[in-house]
Amino acid sequence: MKVDMNYVKDLLVEILDIPSPGGDTEVAMERLNKEFKALGCEVHGTNKGAIYTTLKGEDDENQKTITAHIDTLGAMVTEIKANGRLKLSGIGGFAWNSVEGENVIIKTMKGKSYTGTIMPIKASMHVHAEESFKMTRTEETVEVRIDEDVHSKDEVLNLGIKVGDFVYFEPRAVITDSGYIKARHLDDKAAVAIVFGVCKYLKENNIKPKYTTNFFISDYEEIGHGVYAIPEKTKEFVALDIGPVGEGHTSEEHSVCICAKDSRTPYNFKLRKKLVELAERNNIKHVVDVYYRYGSDASMIVLQGKDFNFACLGPGVDATHHYERTHLDSIENTIQLIIKYITE
Repeated sequence: MKVDMNYVKDLLVEILDIPSPGGDTEVAMERLNKEFKALGCEVHGTNKGAIYTTLKGEDDENQKTITAHIDTLGAMVTEIKANGRLKLSGIGGFAWNSVEGENVIIKTMKGKSYTGTIMPIKASMHVHAEESFKMTRTEETVEVRIDEDVHSKDEVLNLGIKVGDFVYFEPRAVITDSGYIKARHLDDKAAVAIVFGVCKYLKENNIKPKYTTNFFISDYEEIGHGVYAIPEKTKEFVALDIGPVGEGHTSEEHSVCICAKDSRTPYNFKLRKKLVELAERNNIKHVVDVYYRYGSDASMIVLQGKDFNFACLGPGVDATHHYERTHLDSIENTIQLIIKYITE
């Protein structure tokens, strides 16, 4: 199986550079819409902004839906402070110390952009001494230092910055010579790139899935309401998402990681067993793991009462919801398993 990994890498880096925090994904969705069409895929949209394409299979009644989400972590301006700095409200779940010192873009309602940096309110050791490192980082103790000559609320308002404006974290994507990918927002843009790698492989090799397969790009997963308007003939639902790497976990950065249970529910055992057997039969490097502080679009949709068999798998990612890292091996192994899943 020859997957075009250069295509996957290039697309991943491109979409990492398109800001798409939950609630502000339109530009990224437009780019993915264009990419689906370039592959010869018909695209359908939802009222809330998600998109999906359907590849017809031999069996059109027992459909599979595979999802990945384009929305990421981010923030929103919640207060313009008297000192000309911005107080933030987080979008998605992350620790404020994980974004300390990160460069950001503030996007106004009228489309103008300004740069800045997330800083603790007592950043300088020379000024605040021990307070600067003892202070807990929270929404109350971090702020955005805007890269403009502003020192008051009125000066910030004169720039056009207002409460409710989105704040994007700089992704800082790097691909090393050893094959590692470092960036913010690999959750879940690595999985989005995987979806397109799968579609490109199937299209270029004229492969028809065994079952009609829908590829659904979700837009509110980090906030908890990313799956809706799923094609009605869906019988199996697979979320492509990250496998958290760390102490107490089997997930690692070179394998496809298959989730057995998350913080909400065990995943469908029959489907998980099928995925493991496919990986074993095709010599695809894989692990099975349990994620304690984790949820996916698959576990969320079954909580809605949907009668689907459901699974979750994806690349192993280190330092999830921080400055993340994975390896191209993990991405390629995930692509290979998904291809086998929808063709065997």
